[in-house]
Amino acid sequence: MEDTTYTKGIYTATLDVRATEDGKFQGLVSLSRDDGEQPDATLYEVEALSENEREALDEARALAHRILGEIEL
Repeated sequence: MEDTTYTKGIYTATLDVRATEDGKFQGLVSLSRDDGEQPDATLYEVEALSENEREALDEARALAHRILGEIEL
């Protein structure tokens, strides 16, 4: 899967999906801040599990938009 990223100011959200042990998928968002110092990243997990990778990626995309939308620059 090719990395999908969204940027707002110095913040970058990178989306990913991981398979769970029960055969479902979970969306992930890694939020990093590039302010000239050592990069700092926080991992956010979509709470709901999805039946397929595409659905999990869509959930991660929605989470990334919510997170970036709450950031005040």
